[in-house]
Formats: sequence, C-alpha cells, structure tokens
Amino acid sequence: MLIQLPPAPLPEIIVTAARLPPAAGEAAFSVVRLDDETLGRALRLDEALATVPAVSLFRRTSSLSASPTTQGISLRAIAPSGAGRTLVTLDGVPLNDPFGGWVIWSRVAPESLSGLDVVRGAGAGPYGAGALTGVIGLRERDGAGGVLDAGLSSRGGRRLAGSTTVYLGPVRLVASGLYDTSDGYVPVRGDQAGAADTPLDLDARSAALRADVPLGQAALSLRASTWEEDRGSGLAGARANASGSSLSATLARQPAADRPGWRLQAWQTRSDLTNGSVAVAADRSATTAANDQFHTPATGQGLNAALRRSAVAIAGGRLEWELGLDARSAEGETNERSGNFGSGFTRSRRAGGETRVAGAYGEGAWRGGDWLLAGGLRLDHWTSENGHRLERSLTTGLTTLDETDPDRSGTVTSARVAARRDLGRDLAVRAAAYSSFRPATLNELYRPFRVGNDLTEANAALVPERLTGIEAGLSHTTGDGGWTVTLFRNVIEDAVVNVTIGAGPGSFPRAGFVPSGGVLRQRQNAATVTATGLELTGDRRLSNRLRLRAALSVTDARLDGGSQAPQLTGLRPAQAAIWSATAGLDWQASSRLTLAGTVQFESRRFDDDLNSRTLAPATTLGLRAGWVLAPGTTLWLAADNLFDADVEVSQTATGVTGLGPPRSLGLGLRLTR
Repeated sequence: MLIQLPPAPLPEIIVTAARLPPAAGEAAFSVVRLDDETLGRALRLDEALATVPAVSLFRRTSSLSASPTTQGISLRAIAPSGAGRTLVTLDGVPLNDPFGGWVIWSRVAPESLSGLDVVRGAGAGPYGAGALTGVIGLRERDGAGGVLDAGLSSRGGRRLAGSTTVYLGPVRLVASGLYDTSDGYVPVRGDQAGAADTPLDLDARSAALRADVPLGQAALSLRASTWEEDRGSGLAGARANASGSSLSATLARQPAADRPGWRLQAWQTRSDLTNGSVAVAADRSATTAANDQFHTPATGQGLNAALRRSAVAIAGGRLEWELGLDARSAEGETNERSGNFGSGFTRSRRAGGETRVAGAYGEGAWRGGDWLLAGGLRLDHWTSENGHRLERSLTTGLTTLDETDPDRSGTVTSARVAARRDLGRDLAVRAAAYSSFRPATLNELYRPFRVGNDLTEANAALVPERLTGIEAGLSHTTGDGGWTVTLFRNVIEDAVVNVTIGAGPGSFPRAGFVPSGGVLRQRQNAATVTATGLELTGDRRLSNRLRLRAALSVTDARLDGGSQAPQLTGLRPAQAAIWSATAGLDWQASSRLTLAGTVQFESRRFDDDLNSRTLAPATTLGLRAGWVLAPGTTLWLAADNLFDADVEVSQTATGVTGLGPPRSLGLGLRLTR
C-alpha cells in the first residue's frame, strides 16, 4: 500500500534589489535622509530636495521651468554651477548627464523611490569623481504594492506618475513612469515684458522597468529607462529638448556574519540635447535666432565593483571594511549653427571630445562602545582626450577655425576620516575631514553657450576642481524627533567660474559678435572658493497629531581670483546665497484630514561673477491638504507660492529681471496599495 505524503513546503524566496546596505561609516558624516512620506508631498524630485537648506539647482527655479543646462545640483551654497558639483546616483548608477553633468529630474518620479540620502561634504570612498560637495543617493522602490498620482494644476498643468510591482514567479518587476505637462508662465513680467517674452511651457515623460532575479544567495537587477522633456525657454523662438536612455545591470550579495558581500555593476547612458537661443531686441519687441544647437549626442558608461566585510571583531569592537574600484567614461560633441546677422545662420560648429576617470578605494568603519570611527582613501586617474572644435562658414564652405586640443591626464588622491561619539542622554558629537575632486564636463571643456545676449566660451584647458574640508557636529535624537548642528569650512581650488572678458557690442576672437546689452565670459579655473558655514536641522513631534520641522543654513562663500582674475577677489560666487531656511508644520487634523505648510526663505544672490546683478531675497509659502476618501485613496490640494511673491531668478546686463513661478494651485488623487 502506497501512502502519498503531502508535498514539502517550498522555502520562501525573498526578492530584493541588487544593492549593498548603507555603509556603517556614513553615520559619522553629515547625512540627511528623506523618506517616502516626504517625497510623497513633492511633484518633482528636486523640489523635495529643496526642503534641505542650501540644496538647490543652479538657479532658484525648479525643474518645472529650468533649462536642462541649469539643472545641475549643488550642496551647501559653496559655488552653484550649471554643471552641478554634486554626484547623484540611483542605486549606485550616476544620473548626471554624460555631456553636461546636470540632472534631468523628470527621469525619476518621486513616486518611484523609497527614500534618499543627502551626504553633505566631500564624497571620497565609494562615490568617486564628481562628488565635490557631496552625494545624493536615491533608492528605488523595493517592496510590494504601488502608487499612482494624478493631478491638475494652474496654467494647464497635468501630471500622471506612478510605480508598481509585479511578481512573475521568483522574478519581481518594478515599473515606473511619469507624464508632466504645463502651459507654463512668462518669467519676465510687468513693465519690463515685451512681445519677445513667452511662457516656459513643459512636456516631460519618462519610464523605467527593473527586473530583480534571485540567484542563490545573490540577486541580479536589470534596469532600463528612457526619458524626454521639451520646454520653452521664455523667449520667442528659444526651445530646449533633452532626451536619453539608460541601461544597467547589478549583481550583488548581502554581507553576512560568516562571509563578505559584494557588488558588480555595469551601466550605460545615452543622451541628446537640442537647444535654440536667441538675441533679444533692446525693447524686447522681437528676437532673432542666434544659435541652433541641433544635435548633442553623448554616451556615458561605467563599471564598478565592491567587496564588503561586516562585523569583524577587533580591538573590542566590530569592524566593517570595503574595497572597490570603478571606471567611467563620457564622449560626446555639440553640433551647432550660429552667426545670424538677420538673414540666417552663417557659421557651423562641431566640438567635443572624451573624458575618462578610473579609481580604486578602501573604506573602513569601526564601532566600539560609544565610538564610531570611519575613514577612506581613493586614488583616481583622469584623462581628457580627442578634443576638437571645427567651425565653417555656411556661406563659402571654408573652414574658419580648426582646433585639436592636446590630450591631458593626471592622478588625484582623495581621502576622508570621521569620528562619532555617543555622549549619553541622546546626544552625539562628530567630526570629519575630507577631500574630493571633480573633472570638468564635456560641456565646460568644449561647448560655448548663449543666454539672451550673453555669451560664454568653453575652455578645453580646464583642470579638475579640488575640495578640502573639515566639519564638526552635535546631534540630539529621541523618539519624538531631534536636532543637529554642523559647522564646516570648505575650500575649492581651481574652481571653474565664468569670468567676464568684455561687453558688447563688439566682435571677439573665437566667440564672434556680442550684441549690445550682452557680455562675453569664459569658463576658467580662475578662483579659490573658501566657504564657512553653519547648518541647523530640527524635527519635533509636539503631539500625536502635530509635527514641527525646521532647518537653517548659513554659508559665507568668498572668491580669491589671484593674479588670473583679481577682479573676483572678495566677491561671492554667482548664485550662492548666504542664508537659507525652511520651516514646516504637519497636522493630522482628523483621521481623514492632514494639513502641511512649508515656508522657505533665501537671502539675496548675485547673477554674475562681478556681483553686479543682484537678485533680491525671497520668501515663499506652500500649503498641502490631504483627505482620505477610502483606504489607499487620498484627494490632495496644494498651493505653491501662496502669497504670489516675485522671486527673482535672473537678471540681464540691462536690468531686465526674470521671475520664478507665480502662485500655483493643484488638485489631485493619490492611490496606494
């Protein structure tokens, strides 16, 4: 007689994304963490980051209206840049554009993330080149379920974004997407505006798909994404389009007590940019096409590997160490038409090259008793190769400029050390010192650009920027919230700044004609930037229903132009404000109703290197209400810039001021499961 036994239960398979856990040593540095609740209140990722003081795009505008070439992000208001001085990664893959270093923020919807970490200060160790003022590490959604957010807003705004998880046997698929469109607003308003001034309209879309496959004790994540955004530039005839795609493969195993963990990752990003700029008539009645950057193909790719060992008993504590290496390359070129004197373009330009950086690093963190000690060392080799610039007359077909730039290379050593000690009574003190570097982007090396009547020349001789810094902090953390205070001093050597060379009207070598009301600048390693700052953050739950949050940043950054640009000595970097602050109140008014308000303040900025174009201080208030219609279904209402403040974001040499968005209202529905 045969007895059939019930089948043995299969072991539960837990699928996770292929990533290593946060390093133990990060707690010794200045880290601000944003969770999915905070991200869920923002419609754009850079707007969520703006709640952290001194984290901003190059200008005061968000990615709703910012040109792709000004979406570079920087930390601590040391020296903002269109290229950005901060490395942004998504599960280890850089999101900085391979040609310009900026970040197309519509690539990633906030709904697709489970959280992010902002590591302020230099990022040596595993972060590598580009993390000059810090790192923003994004984490894509990892759990089951999904979220869908649909909304309408002022000036024809329509948005649909979401992320969902599907299981196909042992394989997990995570899909996300975003569609965002707006008729936009006109940045120059009032008596200064003319027929030349048009709205900053936007049409953006992106999609991504990730597959997580368990492979024994390891996990493989394959990710593909694509994006495109088309936008008006605020002037008749001026538009920009940024598009691209990305592929990555990550294989990782989590560290355990009896074995190390590891990660192998490869990625490739392709991007393109079209950007048309115009010359503006003195009375702003009309524009003339000045430059047509019709094709800017670029490819970035990289490899990285890491070996992590955790919980090694040594000297009465536990040691975690990581060894790794990474390599990145970028190649691209700009193709343009320019020189329009009223009857069409007369000159063509093709310019570009390649950059490469490869490095190895070692990181370690030891925790024993009340102490946490961390440190790391990197060695990187960079190269700039195959630089070229070819210009021809479209009238005669003759070559007017043919330059081949010499290949250049160098080696850079970076390091960081930190210590943190728990003092008891929920207090902790820490101190850190660090160094880092950022090579110039292809955009800075080879692409001249134009904004209105202002021209900026490229510079193929740029060398990497170097930063050194020290900081100290004190924190208090309880179950009801906490606060932190950090003092820092950072110095950037060989800072890339746009140096004013002359004013129009007139013709200049290489640059050509600069019209009346415009200036000519060139990117140069012309300054040392010294910044001393104070950062305060606080979060307190006043009751079960009420939560207060506040943050303050004070950064006094000054330039020293030395003998190369003495006119800059003592001035502040362009677009660097000294004071910035945010404060917010979250109120759970009832079981269904939540209310949140956020006020943001920033002191004056300067729009140019000579500090002659002053942008006034700005204060804005945002409100958001949510009403739970049913479990997993929330109706939301939002108001940005509630009091319709005029936020100055740009200024021309003739005093014409560009403004940020006026009051905006939004209504939407959010579904979660």
